[in-house]
Amino acid sequence: MAVETTPEPPLWNDPTQDIAVRVTALIDAMTLEEKIAQLYGVWVGASDEGGEVAPHQHDMEETVDLDALLPSGVGQLTRPFGTAPVDPALGALSLSRTQMRIAAANRFGIPALAHEECLAGFATWGATAYPVPLSWGATFDPGLIRRMAAAIGRDMRSVGVHQGLAPVLDVVRDARWGRVEETIGEDPCLVGTIGTAYVQGLQSSGVVATLKHFAGYSASRAGRNLAPVGMGPRERADVVLPPFEMAVREGRAGSVMHAYTDTDGMPSAADEDLLTGLLRDTWGFDGTVVADYFGIAFLKTLHGIAGDWAQAAGTALRAGVDVELPTVKTFGTPLAEAVTAGRVPESLVDRAVRRVLTQKVRLGLLDPDWSPVPAALDGAGRDDPDALRGTIDLDSPGNRELARTVAEEAVVLLTNDGTLPLDRPRRIALIGPNGAEPTAVLGCYSFPQHVGVHHPQTPPGIGLPTLHDALRRAFPDAELTVVRGTGVDDGDVSGIPEAVRTARGADVVVAALGDRAGLFGRGTSGEGCDVESLTLPGAQQQLLDALLDTGRPVVAVLLTGRPYALGRAAQGAAAIVQSFFPGAEGTTAIAGVLSGRTNPSGRLPVSVPRGAGAQPATYLGARLAQASDVSTVDPTAAFPFGHGMSYTSFDWDGLTVDRLEADTGGEFTLALTVRNTGQRHGTEVVQLYLHDPVASVVQPVQRLVGYTRIPLAPGEARRVRVTVPADLASFTGRDGRRVVEPGELQLRLAASSADVRLTATVTLTGPARHLDHTRRFHPRFEQKTQQKTQQKTQQKTQQKTQDRTGPATPTAT
Repeated sequence: MAVETTPEPPLWNDPTQDIAVRVTALIDAMTLEEKIAQLYGVWVGASDEGGEVAPHQHDMEETVDLDALLPSGVGQLTRPFGTAPVDPALGALSLSRTQMRIAAANRFGIPALAHEECLAGFATWGATAYPVPLSWGATFDPGLIRRMAAAIGRDMRSVGVHQGLAPVLDVVRDARWGRVEETIGEDPCLVGTIGTAYVQGLQSSGVVATLKHFAGYSASRAGRNLAPVGMGPRERADVVLPPFEMAVREGRAGSVMHAYTDTDGMPSAADEDLLTGLLRDTWGFDGTVVADYFGIAFLKTLHGIAGDWAQAAGTALRAGVDVELPTVKTFGTPLAEAVTAGRVPESLVDRAVRRVLTQKVRLGLLDPDWSPVPAALDGAGRDDPDALRGTIDLDSPGNRELARTVAEEAVVLLTNDGTLPLDRPRRIALIGPNGAEPTAVLGCYSFPQHVGVHHPQTPPGIGLPTLHDALRRAFPDAELTVVRGTGVDDGDVSGIPEAVRTARGADVVVAALGDRAGLFGRGTSGEGCDVESLTLPGAQQQLLDALLDTGRPVVAVLLTGRPYALGRAAQGAAAIVQSFFPGAEGTTAIAGVLSGRTNPSGRLPVSVPRGAGAQPATYLGARLAQASDVSTVDPTAAFPFGHGMSYTSFDWDGLTVDRLEADTGGEFTLALTVRNTGQRHGTEVVQLYLHDPVASVVQPVQRLVGYTRIPLAPGEARRVRVTVPADLASFTGRDGRRVVEPGELQLRLAASSADVRLTATVTLTGPARHLDHTRRFHPRFEQKTQQKTQQKTQQKTQQKTQDRTGPATPTAT
């Protein structure tokens, strides 16, 4: 009697085999068309009825015939959840059914990789809107951002999404650029550490992080979106590239997105030295490089370095771009015909498809037990749209609590004359365009502002309490009057007289000012919403000045995507509270700071300018970038990078240095004591800056090389030790190589870039030492709690008085 045997699975479906073996076997079995099919996405939208996805029509693309593509396969599905409002459960069902169809239609059963935006949370209807990246930077708290990213990743993976298009690692070079809100800040150390934490968190949940925009997008001339970039190789190496290098090496990011821009005439999508020579050959990146949307076609239409679609495809493929997004344009028929005609080597296709399939194998998409059904649908009734509707919660209480924590840590108290925290005011005048606007807390890549604006009949899907709502809860006994005064950018001044009358009758005025996020001119902040100067939009400065003229205490609350010059309010306001699009829990966080429930600990990730037109400006400027008597333009910030105040006070003392000299391969260890001398729990942020007074090439006056948050109870002190490797003094030398040079350095322990508390002058000895990408990126901080100190009775009495009314003089911490 014959024994029936189970056929062996194809090699590429055998999880016991090495990944490279599986991928090679699959590539060897594929036709050219099947390989190319893995190298592009198709922009689709999930069905709100649970049916299969439908191709999304965009004004920059032709209609895609999905049925014609399926037999060869599909590499990626572009934004199935983030294209139109769809119930999350029905979106998951729609994606599941589509994945089943895709896998069944091609010979090898390969499903698509689904990607989504996740810049400020999972960008889909009904998902929690977290603070924007500029607020992540304001926390100076990588651990918290890692937790937030893990939560975002869990939600995405639960409904079948594999890749997230975040974080943005562009370093702010000009705050007039509309996409400042999407960045983490103006310092590469801050951007790199916070961005790497986000990568680690997202990928811990099984979602591939995508670093963008590689590289130099934020350095466009005059802060204009997609304008040429004119920076030199040293600025690129020492300012723009380090965050990406850190996220590749320490975060092990799975994907990188090329930038739209060209630098010195070379578009990033065509830059083989960048995408292959540096990223892969030097840094060892082994993931996929994906195109920014339409970026390969732009080689023909915008950059003018390709004569046809096939040449654009071949140029990008040769440079190192593996996947065309958002949909098939150049990597489809034009690429196939170019390979067949010998214009593009098939080996380049094989190289790219190897990377794509390796990623799919790592995600388990080629394992024999792969299922198109995501975890959120793994249960009874998973095929019944009516039963599924409303069953998936992407805005859970846990998410909201985490969003609130991030928002609270990101609030920056810029100035305070003692008015804050508010002490049971009887009459509050809430004046300004953002006082009663629910979406004032959202960035341009939040779903309501990015997609929801095109569907005004659909509710936002998440609770968005206004600042008015939050203040009513925080001050239930106060009489709260709301007056708009003017719009965000309409220039209407007709409401200012009413605002002034209301302000004069109040105990305190809360001026709710700022931005409206949008895209391509639909907002005052966001992609394609660049500005000519950093004056508050519309007539808001006129409104603010009129409120200051009333003589009533004015607390300016800024809900913005970038820093703005505030004119006389920088000195004349009773207090200024800065919040960078803090997300759905942002107004609750702000109300907590105003009421004193929360002691603010945020620090500025970008400088707040003194003048609206002194741009571009950054604290990273060299000596010639500082104010001088040979120019009438003063770029000095009103509030510098790293600045932020607290409702308590801190003393720093006891600086010791283990040695004053070390060789160029050595390290120094510094120690100091930080003590909470007030009567409230608070968090101090110790920032370490490096000043190199003499170097072979021009250096910034100082640059951040590390930081740590120190939570302290009243009277508590901690001894903080920081070990500083000489590698942190490295820079790109005259020959283009990274070098540590001997000589004197200053290690500045500071509360901001303009508030140095303790300085250690040390010397590096021995020969100059060259470094590569394996260099040390960070100092090592250690904290040890010391016994609480007893305050003198007089000090206690003084602090109690200050804690009731606020500090008599601002405490910059």
